[in-house]
This record gives sequence, C-alpha cells and structure tokens, in this order.
Amino acid sequence: MNRRNFLAFSASTCLTLSAGIGFADAQMADVITQPVTISFYNYNLASAGIGREATLELIEAFEKANPLIKVEPIGAPSNEVLSRVQADMVAGQDVDVAQLVFRDLIYAAEQLGAQPLEDVVGQELADHAGGFVPSGLSLGEVEGKTYGLAYVFSTPIMYINRTLFEQAGLDPDQPPRTWEDVKAAGIAIAEKTGKHGFFPGAYGPADGTFVYQSIVMSNGGKVRDGNTLTFAEKNQADAVAMLRDLIDSGAHARIDVGAHVDTFQSGNLGMFLYTSAVLNRLESAAAGNFELGLAAMPAFGDKPTAPTNSGSAIFMFSQDPVKQRAAWELMKFLTSDEAYTIITTKIGYLPLRLGTLDDPRYLKNWIEANPKYRANLEQLERLTPNIAFGGPNYRQVENMMKDAVTEAVFGTGDAYEILRAAQERAQPLMPR
Repeated sequence: MNRRNFLAFSASTCLTLSAGIGFADAQMADVITQPVTISFYNYNLASAGIGREATLELIEAFEKANPLIKVEPIGAPSNEVLSRVQADMVAGQDVDVAQLVFRDLIYAAEQLGAQPLEDVVGQELADHAGGFVPSGLSLGEVEGKTYGLAYVFSTPIMYINRTLFEQAGLDPDQPPRTWEDVKAAGIAIAEKTGKHGFFPGAYGPADGTFVYQSIVMSNGGKVRDGNTLTFAEKNQADAVAMLRDLIDSGAHARIDVGAHVDTFQSGNLGMFLYTSAVLNRLESAAAGNFELGLAAMPAFGDKPTAPTNSGSAIFMFSQDPVKQRAAWELMKFLTSDEAYTIITTKIGYLPLRLGTLDDPRYLKNWIEANPKYRANLEQLERLTPNIAFGGPNYRQVENMMKDAVTEAVFGTGDAYEILRAAQERAQPLMPR
C-alpha cells in the first residue's frame, strides 16, 4: 500500500473509531456557551502577500463577531493541504474545517470523512445558500448531498493585452467572441508584432483542469459519465483538436506550459485564458508596461459557453457537536456578504453572492470603479460544476487525462487517437 492510500485508509479508520465513541448519533449544538477552539486548514494562508493577509483578516473579523470561538489557522499549499489533513488525522489531531480544491471533492466525501452538511446543519444550509449564485450549492455536491461549501473560486477569463491588439491592427474593444475569432486575432498578433497570440492555462502539472473542462463543456462534452471516462468522445476530442489547430496555425503559442503567467506579465502574449484569481497580479505587472483588458471566454460558434470553476470548497470534519456548531458558524461567515467583499476586492476571487454587487455596504462601489471585472461576473449565470473523479486513484486518472491533452495539442500524433489510448489506459483505475 502506498503512502497516500495508507494515509487515506488510516484517516478513515480514525474517523470511524471516533464516531463510535460518543459522537455518531449526537446532533450539532444549537449555540456555543463555552470557549471552543477549532482548526482551519487553508491554502491561502500558505501564500505570501495578499492571499494570506486577507484570510487572516477574515479570521480576525470572525473571532471578533464570535468571541467564544477561537480559530487555529493551519496553512499548507493547495497541492499539499489534502496530505496535511490526512497526516494530522492519522496523528490523532482534530481536523475541524479544511479548504480543499474541487478535484478532492469526491475523495473528501467518500474516503476522508467529510460531513454531509444537510445531515449536520439541516435547514440552516438552505437558508444560508439562499443568496448564492445559480448552481452555487451544487458545486460541492456528491450523490445529492453537500460535502463542500463553495468558498473561493473563479471561472476562466480572457485577459487581453490591449496594446498588442492595437499594434496588430485589432480593436481591443471588440475582443474575440468565438474560437475562430481567437484564431484570427492570434495569427494577426503573431505576424504583425512578433509576439505570441494566445495561450490557455489548461495544461501542465500546476494547473487544474477547470480551463480545459470549461472548453470541453462549452462544446457540449464532459470528461466522465458516472464512472465511465468520456474525455476521448467526439465533442470533447473536437475541443482538443480545435486547440491543436490553433497551435498548427501559429495562433496558439508554443511556450513552456508553466511559463504562461510570466509570458503574459512580460507583455509578450496577446490573449491569456486563465483564472481571475491572478487579476491583481496581472494588473500590477501591466501598470506602466501595457494596457490590460478582460473579456469572457470564447464560444464554439453560437453555442453558449459553460464556464466551470477553479478554486475550493470548505469541508466540515468535526465530529463533536459543539465543534460542529463552531465550524458551521465559521463556514457561514467565510461565505457571507462581508467575507466576499474582502475576498473579491483583495484576493480577486468571484463573489458567490451576487447581491453584494448592488449593495453599497459591500461591492457596489468597487464594481463601479472596476467595470472590466463584469466580464467574469456575467459568466456566473452559466456556471457549470467542475467534474471531479472518484476512487483512490482519482489524481492519477486526472493526470493521465491532462498529459494526453497536452500531448494531443503540442505533439505530432493524431489528437483523437492520443486521447482514445489514454482513456483506455485510465478506465481500469476508475471505481467499478
């Protein structure tokens, strides 16, 4: 048994044992009457700068509003936070609330002991979610139950180097609407400026699959159907073949898949499809160097786009009824109007509650001062839940798919055959 599966097995065993010694049938406490401390595992805390500072600001505001609850912040990078949670569970430490990326959703629900919120908090969940964007609550559902409460996330947004557009004779106020438009604009930028035309953050080990899945879903496809992998089927493969065509035409840059942000920041890339979470970083890099613009993700002809989400949800692992109440109060606060005002303005993630945009107490004044951000907000009406893979091999399956997509786009072989062969290799690793 490898280390990952051992930790998962041990963590599940610890949770089962703890449930059997007094907490299994207990209901969440109605109120907090005595001081209580809960742990909060968070990957924004592991970052330097504004992500960490904004998260600490959120915790401070929560503790001020809930003086009997103390939050113990535990930071770990996004690609390590799951392992940290598992390791601490095995060591016997209490894990109360954890921020995990959406790729870990099914694993957290089925293997790690995340609590189904409907069973723990009841009607309070529906009451709290009343102000969420359409599909907001479903982002964290597994088999009809909510295990992850959507927290910080974004959809793919097209960053535009307006300066390069003008140099190429293009109108930056009329950014590409379709993939055919992207192809034409990318070729023009490459030929007339000598810079790169287009690149999506859809490949490489550091990127999640949300940009790739958004492209696939916008062409009517999805990466799995139940436990059957479908990423090589027609609509999905056609979307990848479109990216390959962009490469072959010269519209799509041939750069290191891990260098896309740096390439755009340096002013050498005309169009960049990626998460809005890097907006503040790109604005800082563009200042004094080039003019930055934003546009919605491109469409396949007249088909409506189906942007899916990056980012994370927050999960409750508490078994103790009092800690469950404290954990739920923290989860509610972190997804409140007040919290999203901080999260959106200071980190760059989307607000899960669109009502904040019309309220001067929250984001109304900010969005009026930052109108280009609306291109991303308008996509929330078409938000489509990110599809995670199930079973203990879920990360291996995802990586096999991503490697195949990268090879299909950048390689020389037949894109359809590359995807088909990868799907056949990965299918035995899916749950039966």
